[in-house]
Amino acid sequence: MNLAQADSTTQRPDRTPRREAAPARPEAVSREGLPAAEVELSFDDNRLASLVFGQYDQNLAHLERRLGVVVNPNGNHVTVKGPRETAEQAGRVLKTLYSRAKAGAPVTLGEVDGAIEESNVQRSLFPTADVGKASFDAVVTRKRGPVRARNAAQDAYLRQLKRHELVLAEGPAGTGKTWLAVGHAVSLIEQGVVERMVLSRPAVEAGERLGFLPGDMREKVDPYLRPIYDALNDFMEARHVERGLQTGMIEIAPLAFMRGRTLSNAVVLLDEAQNATSMQMKMFLTRLGEGSRMIITGDPTQIDLPPGQRSGLGEAVRLLKDVEGVGYARFEQGDVVRHELVRRIVLAYETASREEREEREARMRDPGTSSDLHREDDSEGLKRMLARERPR
Repeated sequence: MNLAQADSTTQRPDRTPRREAAPARPEAVSREGLPAAEVELSFDDNRLASLVFGQYDQNLAHLERRLGVVVNPNGNHVTVKGPRETAEQAGRVLKTLYSRAKAGAPVTLGEVDGAIEESNVQRSLFPTADVGKASFDAVVTRKRGPVRARNAAQDAYLRQLKRHELVLAEGPAGTGKTWLAVGHAVSLIEQGVVERMVLSRPAVEAGERLGFLPGDMREKVDPYLRPIYDALNDFMEARHVERGLQTGMIEIAPLAFMRGRTLSNAVVLLDEAQNATSMQMKMFLTRLGEGSRMIITGDPTQIDLPPGQRSGLGEAVRLLKDVEGVGYARFEQGDVVRHELVRRIVLAYETASREEREEREARMRDPGTSSDLHREDDSEGLKRMLARERPR
């Protein structure tokens, strides 16, 4: 069974009055500076084509929003209309998704985003390469099969994990730092590269004080490591996870109890490393033993340490990212692969933080202006304070 092939990519002049009555498309094309085009695709297998299109054609609708094209499906045929370069890119994306569906991989909205990002890389690096050529790296496990990176940042991250024994990764929530690290750790165990997996995380609550937690050590630490458990269950069967915990192949080790250990022939993952102090981070880094791999992930914008304590993640990145043998991966808000709304939330917080920082720097450069701006606020605060202290 051959992959879908483009039947034609032609520039079609105004052929019917109905085409002439649609002014939106010529305006869009003129803004892009590209000629209009229609790319027609025909898929051999109707069932696979329906998987590519998605339920109620949701994958095609997502492709239209991302690339600004119009996609019209008809059975196992699809027509893409838009600027020539973008329409051709959409065609390459659909062919890539079809090849993955043919290989048995699921075709979700996230996979559509990944195929779009992959096509961007192919267009910039391999303009004449074969269509459907995979450029992003992947992690392979028995349960999920190949899990391919969805953007260039994840692709660079996977390459760093495979190339270096120690990798530092920082970036906002939802970029896949921990999830891909767990998948890589599972693949190392299944390949026999290491003998066990050690999962660690600082026992720091997000702005709360939970107090005493009952149970043994694993039960006390479980609430803090739940995200890692969720990722483990994505890449391993539940019975294998439970068996690994019982036999010691998978070990839960609180960061505070790691001192004095030497971790050999193991893959060690420290999650939420932004909540590790400088002393804890140095202690953890020096646990690396012979034949081991170490992965450290964290989000520097979500530090839950008490005031006055410095995060060990930022210090480790600053000191070690250029050291030979240490890999470093940086994610930005545009690399978020969770819900689309998560990306907008991260962007809103980063924008507010940047504006606050710029305002603070402006006040430091011109203190006279800042005092004038806040004089009214200060006076109002003084009035409220005197009103509270006034005897009744």
